[in-house]
Amino acid sequence: MTLKSFIEIDPDSDFSIQNLPYGVFSTKANPSPRIGSRIGDFVVDLAVLDDEKIFDKQYGFFNEPTLNKFMSARRGVWKETRKALTNLLSSDSSPLKNARVELSRNDALQSRVFIPVEEIQMHLPVAIGDYTDFYASREHATNVGIMFRGKENALMPNWLHLPIGYHGRASSVILSGEDIIRPRGQVLLPNESSPQFLASRSLDFELEMAFFIGTGNHLGQPISIENAHEHIFGMVLLNDWSARDIQAWEYQPLGPFLSKNFATSISPWVVTMDALEPFRVAGPRQDPAPLPYLQIVSDYGYDIRLEVTLQSNSMNEPHVISRSNMKYLYWNIAQQLTHHTVTGCNMRTGDMCGTGTISGPTEDSYGSMLELTWRGEKPITLPNGEMRKFLQDGDTVTLKGYCQGDGYRVGFGEVSGKILESRK
Repeated sequence: MTLKSFIEIDPDSDFSIQNLPYGVFSTKANPSPRIGSRIGDFVVDLAVLDDEKIFDKQYGFFNEPTLNKFMSARRGVWKETRKALTNLLSSDSSPLKNARVELSRNDALQSRVFIPVEEIQMHLPVAIGDYTDFYASREHATNVGIMFRGKENALMPNWLHLPIGYHGRASSVILSGEDIIRPRGQVLLPNESSPQFLASRSLDFELEMAFFIGTGNHLGQPISIENAHEHIFGMVLLNDWSARDIQAWEYQPLGPFLSKNFATSISPWVVTMDALEPFRVAGPRQDPAPLPYLQIVSDYGYDIRLEVTLQSNSMNEPHVISRSNMKYLYWNIAQQLTHHTVTGCNMRTGDMCGTGTISGPTEDSYGSMLELTWRGEKPITLPNGEMRKFLQDGDTVTLKGYCQGDGYRVGFGEVSGKILESRK
C-alpha cells in the first residue's frame, strides 16, 4: 500500500510524502532563515513544529540558518526525524506519543506550519566548507577524450582505476535562480601563439548531482567503503558552469581553475539518502575490478532521471536538450567519498562533492554543450530556429531530476541560471 499524506499532492509532484527533503527558507512575515521540509505545494516550518513540541522530543536545531547542525547529529537522528515527520503528515497517522494535538485536525496550527511555496524565499541550505568535483561518468570522460586525444587514447590510463577529482571553489556555490555573469579570462584563439584576455566564447553547463557530508571523519582515519553511507546526508542537483575556452588554455598540467570557479549552482532542497533508498540500482560493470578499498558488494547506483532545458530570450518556453540518468555513473558516490579520504583526508559537516558531468550512452543524453554539439561542430537547432554551439547571453539553463515510484515521485525540483553579459 502506497503511503499517503492528508495533504493533497499531485502524483507528478517532486515532493511526495515519500520525499520530505530539507531546505532553508524565510518569509516576509518572518524573515529569519530557518529549516523546513517540502510536501506538495507547501513548505513545512519545522521550527514551529519543534517549538510546539509536536515531535517526540524537542530537537533544537530547526531554528537555524543552515542544515549543518542537523546534519552533524548523525544518521540515527536523521532517520528518527524523518520517521516522525512522515507520521505527522500521513493520512492514517495517530498523534505522536507526546504530542498534544494531531496536526491533521488542528487548523490553527496548520496555518502556522504549512506555508504556500509562493510565499517563501529559499536560501543556500548548507554552509559549505569544501567543495570537490569528480569526473565519474565513463561516457563523458570518453567523449571528451575522443575530442582532444582521439579514440585510441580517449581514457587516460588511471581513469578505470580510481575516481578522478579536483578541488573546486566553495565560495562561488550559489542557489538556483541566481544569474551567471559570463566570465573573462585568458583564451588562446585558433592559429594564435599567444593568449588574449576575453569574455568566454564557449560557456557551458554541466549536468551533475552533488552529495553533502553529514558527519565527517578525523584526520588520518579514512572512511571505509562499507561505512560511506553513514556519512552522506543527502543530495542536490548541481550545474558546474564551465568556460571551455579558458579551460583549454589553463588546464595543463593541473586541471580546471578559473574556468570553473566563477559559479556553481545547486538546487535548494536536499533530498535525503533514506528517500532515495528505494531507487538504488546496480551501476555499470567495473572492469578491471577496483582495488579492494574501492570494492562494494551492494548496489550503489541511483535511478534518478535527469533533464536539461534551454530557453533563449526570444523563446516562449524552455526546450529539452538532454535527458540522462544518474545510474550511468561509473564511479558511485560511496567510491568517491572513500577514495577522497583514503589518504586520511578529513571530511567535515557541510562539505560538498559533485559527481562530475553525468552523460548517457546516446547523443541526446550527453550532459554538456561540449558533447551535445561535439565541440561546436554540430550546433543545436532550437524550436525558433536559433542555433547554439555554446551558451549565449540571455540563455536560461534548467536542470531537473526525479525518481519515479509507483504513483509518486521523489524529486529535486530544479536548478536554473540565466547567462548575463560579461562585465568589463
